[in-house]
Amino acid sequence: MARLSVNINKIATLRNSRGGNNPDVLQAALACERFGAQGITVHPRPDERHIRYQDVYDLKATIKTELNIEGNSQEEKFVRLVLDTLPAQVTLVPDDPGQITSNHGWDTIKHRTYLQETCAQFKEAGIRVSIFVDADPQLVEAAAQTGTDRVELYTESYARLYHQDRERAIAPYIEAAKVAQQAGLGLNAGHDLDLHNLRYFSQHIPGLLEVSIGHALIADALYLGLETTIKRYLEQLAGGD
Repeated sequence: MARLSVNINKIATLRNSRGGNNPDVLQAALACERFGAQGITVHPRPDERHIRYQDVYDLKATIKTELNIEGNSQEEKFVRLVLDTLPAQVTLVPDDPGQITSNHGWDTIKHRTYLQETCAQFKEAGIRVSIFVDADPQLVEAAAQTGTDRVELYTESYARLYHQDRERAIAPYIEAAKVAQQAGLGLNAGHDLDLHNLRYFSQHIPGLLEVSIGHALIADALYLGLETTIKRYLEQLAGGD
């Protein structure tokens, strides 16, 4: 069964909208753990519009499950943060400065040398490395040549097509997952996975180790409560046909 890492960026967004510390990001992360989440994901950005850099230090010192820090390793401040906090995993995402959310993976062919150097730096510090990629077998295969431990498949196109033709939506992800397995890479996935499409995805993707889910999960928690929501996501990951 794939592990569930809860991305708490949206909780930080709500906090920052009013100032102060309500809701408390740290307490929310601890609640996610208590309700069954097997990891906490954060994606700090340079303007700190949601997760602040200090949040990451506080989370690393407190949570008991795995911390996954996502972000653009071309930012010196991000690299320093990761090396200071030594999370279980760093996920390399090619964000542009003004992006609202991640919307593409790395071109692992074009940026192979850079990614090799970056992966080596983090792995030397004992951090597991994952590279955010589109569901393209060539890009997954090239990722294996960077020294990364895992790839995270960007699942927006799957989520967008799921309700129209779920077999067509999942097909490129199955192929990408098979290439990852053949190359000896661990496999993560994330972006727009939710209670409607997660079970089908997890049933059909071979070797899936972890999903990182934030926006949909936090939105569902507004209606269902955080505890019930996390339990339902875990049920989707555990569910059979």
